[in-house]
Amino acid sequence: MLNARKKILKEKGAQPTDLELEVAKALFDIEVAPSSDIKADVRDVLICKAEDMEVKNRIALVVHVPFKAFKSVKKIQGRLIRELEKKFNKKHVIFVAKRTMMDKNTVKNGLKFRPRNRTLTSVHESILEDVVAPATIVGKRTRISVDGSKLLKVFLDPKDKDKENMESKLATFSAVYKKLTTKDAHFTFGEA
Repeated sequence: MLNARKKILKEKGAQPTDLELEVAKALFDIEVAPSSDIKADVRDVLICKAEDMEVKNRIALVVHVPFKAFKSVKKIQGRLIRELEKKFNKKHVIFVAKRTMMDKNTVKNGLKFRPRNRTLTSVHESILEDVVAPATIVGKRTRISVDGSKLLKVFLDPKDKDKENMESKLATFSAVYKKLTTKDAHFTFGEA
């Protein structure tokens, strides 16, 4: 368990939860498995937070990864999700990078300008891409109803429809995106 603990990156003094320890142990097991083809890439994967989210009749496991380590997760995300879904009793597993948002008053805080990737819009767009991965987004529409509420319609690549029971994950994507960003989104597959 000591080696699995090295997979968790927390602030000083913060203790990991039981779920975070389970995820770290699962990642460590994949890393040391002799038959694993992704073990070299899993060595660079760290987590900073893991949480369960209730989605209709299922539970989704959302794993937050430090932004700097997310590059290595992106390379093996499809295979890593498959392995973790086997280990976690068919829960839907979603990896999200931990990003920092800056407010508009960065000039007052001592910085000359705010980087574009730290804006609220950019961070929410990146979270959207993280949530639907390994599928790709081919289109987005924002629908504003008469009462003023907004609904983001996201169209995924129809080629990804067959991969890893993506059809059943669409409700999970909506619920997780709503929980992370407080924005409503509806996911469908575009026409071929």
